[in-house]
Amino acid sequence: MLRTVNRVLLGLAGLALVLLGGSVLAVGLGVEPPSWWVHDGRHDVLLSDADRARWRDDGWFWPTVIGVLALAVLLALWWLTAQLRRRRLAEVLVETGDGEGALLRGRAMEDVLESGTAGLDGVERARVRLTGRRNAPEARVEVALGAEAVPAEALRGVCGEALARARESAGLERLPAVVRLRAVRHRAGRVT
Repeated sequence: MLRTVNRVLLGLAGLALVLLGGSVLAVGLGVEPPSWWVHDGRHDVLLSDADRARWRDDGWFWPTVIGVLALAVLLALWWLTAQLRRRRLAEVLVETGDGEGALLRGRAMEDVLESGTAGLDGVERARVRLTGRRNAPEARVEVALGAEAVPAEALRGVCGEALARARESAGLERLPAVVRLRAVRHRAGRVT
């Protein structure tokens, strides 16, 4: 979802900047603006003294301006923290039986899950991402199936072999997973 929000925000900001900047540039180069446009000509300012002081005496103006700016700052801070938040699980807590536990790199566990999943019949590629907490990881598995693959068998292999082996080797009680299967594009077989 964050990827979609990023693309929409960047697209809207880019479109607004291109339209506003292009129109100001066009007026600055001598193009006659329409009658409703904020500029009258090349030497006109964006906000005149009268425009800046128009709502100064109204009681709603400054609270509205401050509220809109505060909302913009809060949205910008939310977006920044969402960008800086880690998506991948950096480490997994492996139960060793002595009460201490050991730390396993999350990327290492992802690599093992990927290779175990890619080795299954009919699977061409696999991508694994671990999320969640280090003592309760969750897996997101994307599997690209070949032309000869049977989706039900591939799903049983991912859940019954690769994920079960990873769960047992890390000493986890459970390893919830979301598995997405998709078919790889291939040429149609020719019959002669």
